[in-house]
Parts: sequence; C-alpha cells; structure tokens
Amino acid sequence: MIPSVLPNYNRAPLSFAKGEGSWLITEDGRRFLDLGAGIAVNVLGHANPALVEALTEQAGKVWHVSNLYQIPQQQALADALVQKTFADTVFFTNSGTEAAELAIKMVRKYWNDQGAPDRIEIIAFEGAFHGRSTGAIAAAGSEKMTKGFGPLMPGFRQLPYGDLEALKAAISDRTAAVMIEPVQGEGGIRVLPDAFLRALRALCDATGALLVFDEVQCGMGRTGRLFAHEWSGVTPDIMMVAKGIGGGFPLGAVLATEKAASAMGVGSHGSTYGGNPLACAVGARVMDIVADEAFLAEVSRKAGFFRQRLEGLVASHPDVFEEVRGLGLMLGLKCRVPNLDVVKAAYDEGLLMVPAADNVIRLLPALNISEADLAEAVARIDRTAAHFGGQ
Repeated sequence: MIPSVLPNYNRAPLSFAKGEGSWLITEDGRRFLDLGAGIAVNVLGHANPALVEALTEQAGKVWHVSNLYQIPQQQALADALVQKTFADTVFFTNSGTEAAELAIKMVRKYWNDQGAPDRIEIIAFEGAFHGRSTGAIAAAGSEKMTKGFGPLMPGFRQLPYGDLEALKAAISDRTAAVMIEPVQGEGGIRVLPDAFLRALRALCDATGALLVFDEVQCGMGRTGRLFAHEWSGVTPDIMMVAKGIGGGFPLGAVLATEKAASAMGVGSHGSTYGGNPLACAVGARVMDIVADEAFLAEVSRKAGFFRQRLEGLVASHPDVFEEVRGLGLMLGLKCRVPNLDVVKAAYDEGLLMVPAADNVIRLLPALNISEADLAEAVARIDRTAAHFGGQ
C-alpha cells in the first residue's frame, strides 16, 4: 500500500525537533552539525533571531493578499535587489523551479515580440539542474531527469559544461538564449572559469542571444560575493534566484534587465503566492545581512580557512577523497569511495552533508557558521573517513 506521503524521496532515517545556528537536534537530544543548510537554503542558520523577528512581526500584520494589490514588502525587496545587482526589475516566485519556468517564458516571449517567434532554441549544459518542472528538466536534458516524462518541451540543446569550443560552434543568430549555472551544484560543484563567462558574454552580445544565469544555489553570498557571476565581472540579462534568498522561507525570484523583460506585460505571467508579505519580509532581512560587504568578506575569510583544512584532510585520506573543489562556502569533496556511503557514515559522527553528481559530497554550511564549527566539521569528516580505512 502506498504511504500517505508520496514515496519519491530516499530519506535518511533522521528527523529533527529543533535547530540552533549550524546545529540540528533530534527529539532524543542528538546534535548534528549541519553542512547542508537545507541544500544551501539556511544561509543564516537555523532559527536565526533576526529572521524570526522579521517573520513574527509580519505574521502579526498581513500574511497574504495576492498580487491583485500593492505589496510594500515586495517593493522593498525588489528595490534592494535592483540596487545591488545588474537588474532593472524583479518578479517573485516561491521556488527555483518556478524561477526557471519564468526565465524560459521570458526568453521566448522576448523573441516573439522582436518578430522572431521561431527563435526558441536555448542552449544549456550537461550536468545542469534547473528544477523539476517539465521545462526545467527539458533544459537539463539528462536521462535521470527526463526518463518517463516525455514528450519533452522542445527547443533545448545541451553542450558539455565549460566547453568553449562547443559553445562557439553551437551558438548563432538563431540562438534565443544560453542558460547556465556559474557554479554547478547538483552537477558536482563545478566552477566555470571567469574567462569562460567573459567569452560567453561576448558570444551572446555578438549573436544577440540572451544570457541567463541560474544562481539558485550559488547565489546569495554563497561564494563570497552576493552573486557568483560577480567574480568574473560579467552580468547576465536574466537571473534565477531562490534557496538562500528566503533564509529558509520559500522564496524565489527572476531578475532581469529592462530589455530582457520588455515583453512581459500585464497578464503574461503570475503567481498567487509569489512575493507574499511573509516571504518578502524575511527576504528583505536576509538581504540586509548578506549583501553587506563586511559579511561577504567574512564568508570569504572563513571559506579560506575551511578549504585549507579540507585540503589537509584530502592529503590525509587519499584512499577516501580525491580533491576539494568549489568556491567560497560552496565546496565539494570528490570521493574515491561511493559518496552516499560517506554521507551515511557521517551520520554516526553527528554530521550532515549533501551528495551530488560525479561522486561528490557538497559542503554548504550556513554563511554565518563559526570558525570553531568549521574546525569541528573537519574533525568529524576526518573521523568519518576512518570508517573506510583512511590513513
């Protein structure tokens, strides 16, 4: 008999009654150091007092009114995002998947209004993850994501991740857009070189194609800049954001230039819950904290400390780990033993990590994690490695 909760998740045998900063606590009092942060969502940790205050204050006023009316909290967050980014305008969603759907629609509507309705091809990349809607899985294109869900939405083409020559051969004045994650998360913590992003921007400019960045996982301070593409000095035309922007409250957004969004007039898209007062009140408080230059500098400092310790760990356990990869506090350990086995063994050490493709374990702690907790995390990974006979 099928369970009351659809059995589509391979869940760990753990549940948590309470969270405190970078720690999760079970009903029986066991404490787990959380290096997953809800898959890069809880950027300020669990039960952050500033976010609790923002949510509680708003909850005592207005929860939901729908987008039939003006929403001051939404306006305030949109203004903050426009001020801090390339964007001229913002549409709020509830998730990254919804943001991906709008990004695809925005691209197609733009070219339709430009008098080129057949210019629909969007170039994406192998290993990508843009969500689980029909449009998002068609963009990613992997058999794991798409098998059994056909027919797929047409108009997507996948290229090898980071292959500039393949991109040069594929992009043309018939390409509607290029959609890419500056740092792949689900794909195994793979970082695009700055030179690739600069070349990509130049190719889009030359052909007229729109450039779409998916920063759902790598954005909101995760790499030590507010958004990962800032390291390269290039900007997109459209960007998808979610996860960390709500600090744990469901919130996503599509940011766009005036040009890219020019076709999205009244009635072209909508969302009942998107940009509701509760979500935007929390999101605005997240932005206040995470977009601060001193906070981002501290993320980079702690990331350097963490990475140095992890490099030493890899050297100490060459039979278990192959390399450290990533940027900022979006790091990955590529394993020589099955990564899921390492994740499961870490439960015995009171440690939570997240698997990814390419036999990688993702380390995505809260951005405000203490240096002491990072040192403790390395000690627990070290003990986990010993389960596999590491040196």
